[in-house]
Amino acid sequence: LQTRMQSLQPDPKAQYRSVYEALKKIVLTEGFWRPLRGINVTMLGAGPAHAMYFACYEKMKKSLSDTIQHGGNSHLANGIAGSVATLLHDAVMNPAEVVKQRMQMFNSPYKSVLTCIRTVQKTEGFGAFYRSYTTQLTMNVPFQAIHFITYEFMQEQINPHREYNPRSHIVSGAIAGAVAAAATTPLDVCKTLLNTQENMALSSVNISGHLSGMVNAFKTVYQLGGISGYFRGVQARVIYQMPSTAIAWSVYEFFKYFLTKRKLEKRT
Repeated sequence: LQTRMQSLQPDPKAQYRSVYEALKKIVLTEGFWRPLRGINVTMLGAGPAHAMYFACYEKMKKSLSDTIQHGGNSHLANGIAGSVATLLHDAVMNPAEVVKQRMQMFNSPYKSVLTCIRTVQKTEGFGAFYRSYTTQLTMNVPFQAIHFITYEFMQEQINPHREYNPRSHIVSGAIAGAVAAAATTPLDVCKTLLNTQENMALSSVNISGHLSGMVNAFKTVYQLGGISGYFRGVQARVIYQMPSTAIAWSVYEFFKYFLTKRKLEKRT
């Protein structure tokens, strides 16, 4: 839904006024499973990407907090650790995101994930999978900095003893995801344009070939949609991120608690 709603000059049949209307229209005209196209490639990359992400975050957070606040909880350390962890995460997830978004476009020419990968590789080269990588990092570094700082701040407020408390992890994760998602929507719109390379949008502003680079993407979005163009899909983005970050944090905190508990039991 987010990919469709962020389309700057979509086909007239692919114009949507709200998240609900978009979902209803896609299901009725393109089938029940259409909104889930490309999800398999995202799931494939998510495992290793998140493993590196949380491992790097925990290690860096501890090391930096010890340096900055001598074992205390430093928000600066949380932000830096989250930002560095993003570099590893996005190296895996960026190609997966490109494939997913191309498969979710209206009238997408790709019938399967493998067909999409082969076609993009053949026609645009390997670089196409990383064309939006710098934009992704430019977006995700502030996103993850805001995300981790907000999560740790919320934990301080509602779970000051930092015990395993599923409700507090879900609430903190959801709020952190919503705040970070809303703040970085303009960058996400630019990333979507770079990933999808919408022909109608690019030709209308006399761009031939492929659009590349953050600055060019920002200029193009403004030419096509003005200031409001930067906030297209903000509802869908917040709605998507809230359960996503809530689930990620609750699952992560559960396994962290479970594995730590087992480790302590073995020692005793």
